[in-house]
Amino acid sequence: MSDPRLSPTKRDELVKRLMAARRAVGVARRSQNDEAKNEAHAEVDRTKIALGERGPVWWDDGAPDLNRHLARTGPYADWYANLAEDKR
Repeated sequence: MSDPRLSPTKRDELVKRLMAARRAVGVARRSQNDEAKNEAHAEVDRTKIALGERGPVWWDDGAPDLNRHLARTGPYADWYANLAEDKR
């Protein structure tokens, strides 16, 4: 989810930039150009930060940021352990 404080115009611009960067990753990967691939990945990262999808959180609801936690090792570990194998 992107930062809701972004204007629709800015958000659209950033989404287009993100899609172009993702396409550039694929082009670089297919051409086996590591330098271009690294730059394209860096552009994806910069754009995701600008969108608010990475980097400092933009919300302030007091809830912990669990984006970097696995379900099996974080606060939901007990719940995850009780899931049937076919539900994972």
